[in-house]
Amino acid sequence: MTGSTPPWKRRDGAREDERGPSDQGASLEPAFRADPPAPAGSAGAPTPVTRRRAAAIRDKAREGVRKGGSRARAGLSYLTDRIIENAPRVPVRDLATLRRQFPGLGPEELADKLVTGASAATATVGAGIGAAAMLPVPPAMPTELAAEITGVAAIELKLIAELHEVYGLRPPGNLKERSTAYLNSWSGERGIDVRKPSSVSGALNSQMKQQLRQQIMKRMVRDLPNLMPFLVGAAVGAVMNRRDTRKLADRIRKDLRGIQVPWDALPELPALEAPADPLELDG
Repeated sequence: MTGSTPPWKRRDGAREDERGPSDQGASLEPAFRADPPAPAGSAGAPTPVTRRRAAAIRDKAREGVRKGGSRARAGLSYLTDRIIENAPRVPVRDLATLRRQFPGLGPEELADKLVTGASAATATVGAGIGAAAMLPVPPAMPTELAAEITGVAAIELKLIAELHEVYGLRPPGNLKERSTAYLNSWSGERGIDVRKPSSVSGALNSQMKQQLRQQIMKRMVRDLPNLMPFLVGAAVGAVMNRRDTRKLADRIRKDLRGIQVPWDALPELPALEAPADPLELDG
C-alpha cells in the first residue's frame, strides 16, 4: 500500500526503539547517584557542624571556669590580706597575765582553759553565720562568709600566741615580727621552734608576704567546706568550728610540748605590747 512502512523497516525501528537512542554522548551512569561510601574507619565520625558546636561549647565552658576561678582567687586574696592586716591587732595575754587570771593552774591545765575558750568563741561565730543563713531573707552570703573566716582566724591566732606563752616559747622580735611568726604557725598548723631561727619568719618582705599569702590561701581552700555552715543551721556551724579549732590546738600543742621550757626556768620576759587598735575578740 502506498505510504505504508515496509515490514522490515518497522522491525528495524522497533529494534532501534528497544535499544534506545544511539547518541555517542549518552551517559552510561544511572540517573540517581548515591553518595560515595564513607572511608573505612570513619563510621560515627562527627560532622563539621557538630565539631564546630562542640568547640563553641568547650570555649564557653573554659571561659566560665576562667571567670569563676578569677573571682575565687580575688576573693581568697582579699581575705588573705585582711587576715595579714588583722594579725598585729590581735590582743595577746602574756604568761604573767594568764597566770593571774587562772591562778593555781599548771601549763597543761592552763592550755586546756585556753583551748576551751577559743573553741567556744569560734563555735559562736559559726552558730551566728549558720543562723543567719536560715533567715527567710538571708544576708549577703559572701560578706558573711568573709566575716566568719577572718573572725575564726583572729581567734585562732590569739590562741596560738597564748599557747606559745604558756609553753615558754615566745618568738623573738617586736609585735609585727611575732604576728608574722604566728601567721606562719596558723597557716602551717605547726608550733614555732624558737631554737631554730629559720622557723621564725619575722621579716615580712614582699617575697615572704607572697609565700605567706600562698600558705593561707591553701589552708582556706582546704578548710572552706568546714567554714561554710550555710543552710545547715546554727548547731552544725558551731560544731564544725569547735571541732576544727580543737584539732588545730592539738597539733600546735603536740609540737610545743617537745620543746617546752618550764616556768621556773624561764627568764624574766617583758610584758607584751598592746596593739594600737586591738580587735574585739571573745575567748
